[in-house]
Amino acid sequence: MSVSSIDNIVKRLRKLQEELEQEIEQLLTEKQQQFSYSLEKRKVRFEQSMKALQRRYKIGAFRYLRDARIGHLLTIPIIYLAIIPFVLLDLTATIYQQICFRVYGIPLVGRSSYLVIDRQQLAYLNIFQKINCAYCGYGNGLIEYVREIVARTEQYWCPIKHARRTPDPHRLVDGFIDYGDAEAFGERLKAIQKEIASLKNNSGSKF
Repeated sequence: MSVSSIDNIVKRLRKLQEELEQEIEQLLTEKQQQFSYSLEKRKVRFEQSMKALQRRYKIGAFRYLRDARIGHLLTIPIIYLAIIPFVLLDLTATIYQQICFRVYGIPLVGRSSYLVIDRQQLAYLNIFQKINCAYCGYGNGLIEYVREIVARTEQYWCPIKHARRTPDPHRLVDGFIDYGDAEAFGERLKAIQKEIASLKNNSGSKF
């Protein structure tokens, strides 16, 4: 398969990704109507009738603990111990991009676009489930946020593809320079850096 064939496939994939995003947005709009909620400044607002319906499916906190597997209870300290490196990573990545990205001219990554914590507003969850869901939302959103920061850093300083493709490369990799192409690296690195610096600051995932 030629390089041009791969480029064409990548373009089609990006087009399909855009179409998928549009379909997902439409589906989310339909789900808002189905489950009677709206988004106001990123806050979820449920209709009172829907809240009442959700409470009917709620499992009480005492029953939740009583029916929990002993193994699940014993692993709680291990799970929540990870909050320490999470917070340190969050703080480090945020300080890093606030300083270095401004120096390099790289658009900042919008933290609030990635850290979405809203499941605690579901009335059918008890207090323990809400805490667990908030924790998972923070952890996974944080990894997405940090990954985007690292991806933009790699694109700026070392936009070279690896000799062996990883299972789930970040979205910017396909635009990197081929592994081993010394001539292209010398020609394109500065051009890529200038192109990045020319982009307006974008707080979302589009970059």
